[in-house]
Amino acid sequence: MKTVVLVYSGGLDTSVAIPMMREDYGFDRVVTVTVDVGQPAEDIKVAEDKAKALGTEHYTVDAKEEFAREYCFRAVKANGDYQGYPLSTSIARPLIAEKAVEVAKKVGGDAFCHGCTGKGNDQFRIEFVMRTLAPELDILAPMRERNLTRTEEIEYAKAKGVPISQSVDKIWSIDENLWGRSIEGGRLEEPDYSPPEEIFQWTVSPEDAPDQVTEVTIGFQSGIPVSVDGHKMGPAELIRCIHKMAGENGIGRVDVMEDRMLGLKVRENYECPAAVILIEAHKALEALVSTRKEIAFKNTVDQTWADLAYEGLWYDPLKEDLEAFIDRVNERVTGEVILHLYKGNATVSGRRSPYALYSEDLASFDSKTFDQSEMTGMVKVHGMQARMYHAVRRSQS
Repeated sequence: MKTVVLVYSGGLDTSVAIPMMREDYGFDRVVTVTVDVGQPAEDIKVAEDKAKALGTEHYTVDAKEEFAREYCFRAVKANGDYQGYPLSTSIARPLIAEKAVEVAKKVGGDAFCHGCTGKGNDQFRIEFVMRTLAPELDILAPMRERNLTRTEEIEYAKAKGVPISQSVDKIWSIDENLWGRSIEGGRLEEPDYSPPEEIFQWTVSPEDAPDQVTEVTIGFQSGIPVSVDGHKMGPAELIRCIHKMAGENGIGRVDVMEDRMLGLKVRENYECPAAVILIEAHKALEALVSTRKEIAFKNTVDQTWADLAYEGLWYDPLKEDLEAFIDRVNERVTGEVILHLYKGNATVSGRRSPYALYSEDLASFDSKTFDQSEMTGMVKVHGMQARMYHAVRRSQS
């Protein structure tokens, strides 16, 4: 009996893949795997019901806490941002693929299947992990192999009796996890199209947000968020708490022109309220406890880390090397950050840490601990070579 393990979201791409695997690829047994990384419980239930209705052997893997602890919070420590938005979909893909590999080994799978198209990034992220952890298994990508459009997929689903929620008019492709929500497809692909309010689920419009400031204090321990307003919380619980607070204040909507790995420039809409808040708070605390040169170098490290994470190269040795430095810097990122949330904006209003590289006695204009007179000689030699350069130019003119 030929067995294929399908990474299953319950959406359009993966649902139409089920009859394709049987009718066009000759698999007798289709095993579907849905990995819970924080998407709505009703979406998990829909995926389970749909998979069973379509006659598959279905597995649901609860990976929420692992995702929050090992992926979301690692992104916080690395200030994980790609071209202006917090990495969310990309950091979930390696974990989803890893869990699919575990199921494949358990059920004796002969091949993997996923619903990624040939135009997106997820094909790279998912297949990298599968080829790394289970190189002996084939990987099938019917949407890519058949060069299908979403409209053609919808027509195929209708012809095969596959239940779907998409239509030609509302063709949004939505991916959601604990850390972020991406919305694309249809007219959203047009750079000058104003997104309709209906696409947003986690955030209110800033115009409709409360007229008063919401203050929140986030506690960190070695770079990891551990408390909200003094209340200790586990990873997933803390993310959900900040997520709700930020979303109610209209924070977390991001609209960007994104450069995909293939070189395609695409318009993307994201909702990531908790990620925006936690990364902003982490940066503020990191700046308080790190030296100027550490901050400058870590900016470069963080950007390289983000590029690797965006590409799904979670097991790349360079990423592990970078994380050794990131973890070392974050050993001192302990303390609290106070933020004011107001109509789409999150403003850091204070920060404190036992490792702060700050001395009020030295920095204050009302203190004489720092002897200003000693700076005279240092100021005189500042920019000496540049001054010499201009003096030579004047002498030669």
